[in-house]
Amino acid sequence: MNGRHRLLPHTFAAVLLALVGTAAHAHGDEDHSKDAPKSAVNGTAQVRTAGEGGTTSPRRLPEGSVNVPKAVQRLYTLRTVVVEEQALPSSVELKGTVIADPAAAGRVQATQPGIVRPGPGGLPHLGQKVAQGQVLAYLAPQATGLERAGTQAQLAEVNGQMVIAEQKVQRYAQLEGSVPQKEIDAARAEVASLAQRKQALSAGLGGRVALTAPVPGVISSNAVVAGQVVDARELLFEIVRPDRLLVQALAYDARIAADIEQAGAITAAKEPLRLAFLGGGLQLREQAIPLQFRIIPPLPALAVGQPVTVIVATRSRVKGYAVPQSALTQNTANETVVWVHESAERFKPRKVQVQVLDATRSVVTSGLNAGERVVTQGATLLSQVR
Repeated sequence: MNGRHRLLPHTFAAVLLALVGTAAHAHGDEDHSKDAPKSAVNGTAQVRTAGEGGTTSPRRLPEGSVNVPKAVQRLYTLRTVVVEEQALPSSVELKGTVIADPAAAGRVQATQPGIVRPGPGGLPHLGQKVAQGQVLAYLAPQATGLERAGTQAQLAEVNGQMVIAEQKVQRYAQLEGSVPQKEIDAARAEVASLAQRKQALSAGLGGRVALTAPVPGVISSNAVVAGQVVDARELLFEIVRPDRLLVQALAYDARIAADIEQAGAITAAKEPLRLAFLGGGLQLREQAIPLQFRIIPPLPALAVGQPVTVIVATRSRVKGYAVPQSALTQNTANETVVWVHESAERFKPRKVQVQVLDATRSVVTSGLNAGERVVTQGATLLSQVR
């Protein structure tokens, strides 16, 4: 009994050591010291990413305003301006057209029926610069057979008269001193007159008329080709100076012409034009009064006949807030709105009533308050947030 009791402690210790050794062997080749930190790091990254995705996305709130984080505001390049109420000119929009300045434009027309012949440098092409007096083409007169026969008969008669007149001058020269000087002078004058008549008839048969540029400028219209037969008064070329153009607008209120303070225009490509008022007509055209304005340089690329929108500022005043055209957008109901920056990340659309002020600005007559900050750049991007 005593011997068996002495063996039990030794046996229990041996089993315990075996178990510990087995556990150590099973985990000896695996390093789990990094598992917990790695999982923790991944979990933190996932939470942070989800948090950033939620805070950097603009969203529209139920009442219609838009929440835009600062990072997105920089991405949209939003710009704002604080508006103040002012007394601004009341403006009127008119439909206008670009026209050529009559003092700096010209037309080349056929003075008689004939055939077009190229000039010294050939027929001019569109856009070609020409100088005043430059020969653009020649016009060879075109006569019927009967007219040509009559001219030839007149030419033959003149040739016969010239022979007689020249012989008379030669006889008077031999009898100089016995023949009065006035008869000698009359015979010589008759020869000179017949020579001029012969030259005119010859030019009518085979001569040509030079068609020259009446003003310097650029060929804006070319309606002929070499050998074309044209009638009298037919338009052949038009010349325009691109640096001297006018805008003509139609006003349906005759009082506008006497109340213009300043004017501007906008092309279809949203390019602004500075205008100087020249005057208005006193006769209705299309039931309206024509008004003419000179375009102040520098001029963008324009074409004669191009439509523009003319904005006339009158001397009467209206109270409102001046904002650039870029601040105005349309909502789903096709109403004009501006975006007001209410707080750091909140923008709210505001329905407004507007009038055009000039080529780049409008007047908000209702819907805004003094001191509010209005978005002037990036407003269309805010309208697209859903």
